[in-house]
Amino acid sequence: MDEVFRALADPNRRRLLDSLNSRNGQSLRELCAGLDMARQSVSKHLAVLEEANLVTTVRRGREKLHYLNAVPIHAIADRWMQQYDRRRAEALADLRRALESAPMGAPAYVYTTFIKTTPEQLWQALTDPAFTRRYWGVTFETDWRPGSPMTWEEGGSRTVDPEQVVLAAEPHRLLSYTWHTPTPEWAASVGIDEELLATLAAESRSKVTFEIEPLGEMVKLTVTHDDFPEGSTMRQMVSTGWPHLLSDLKTLLETGDTLPLLPEEPWRS
Repeated sequence: MDEVFRALADPNRRRLLDSLNSRNGQSLRELCAGLDMARQSVSKHLAVLEEANLVTTVRRGREKLHYLNAVPIHAIADRWMQQYDRRRAEALADLRRALESAPMGAPAYVYTTFIKTTPEQLWQALTDPAFTRRYWGVTFETDWRPGSPMTWEEGGSRTVDPEQVVLAAEPHRLLSYTWHTPTPEWAASVGIDEELLATLAAESRSKVTFEIEPLGEMVKLTVTHDDFPEGSTMRQMVSTGWPHLLSDLKTLLETGDTLPLLPEEPWRS
């Protein structure tokens, strides 16, 4: 947490975070163009932000794209909101919500967290129904082979669709699959009204990818949710659901328990 506060103390680094909050997934060239700073200075500031885990990067071809990471802000907000009353913590809560909400139409939603576990345990938590049910409320029926179909079960509703498939599966390293199909049964089970269901059903299907990287006693988990259409409603919804869901996953693996469901997040997909 000290590294986070030190990183946020510099106004130039706050400007970089503001830029990524306005448009996530920028290259170094794009960040330099939007700010009156030399390339070398921007690179140094980004290195500090990455060290504090406020920025995470994803390579796309020859470019390295930078994404705002809400995990440290989320942790700060939760810590201080627990110590002080809600009224005094409103500014931190507002900051957390602002940083967690990515702009509409961005190419991907990227979230990074560090978990004190092993790659094997994390893989099990992502694929074993006994685990996914505890922190997600969702179970999968599949053999986790690329191209295999996936059946989603949530709230007593089973969703089957031929385009619901595993895209990549390298045990303990990489997992990717297409996102679920919005159906009337699923909508009823999670409290989605007909108008919102129609909007979601009209969108093209997105996909989610989990990258697992061992770091000593920790594991770095990077979640990339992409292939959204411009102005995607599903993207807006998952960008508020992923932070709490992954915090639950982290808490479960590290403590054996999960976080309480937040009032503003009645569903987590």
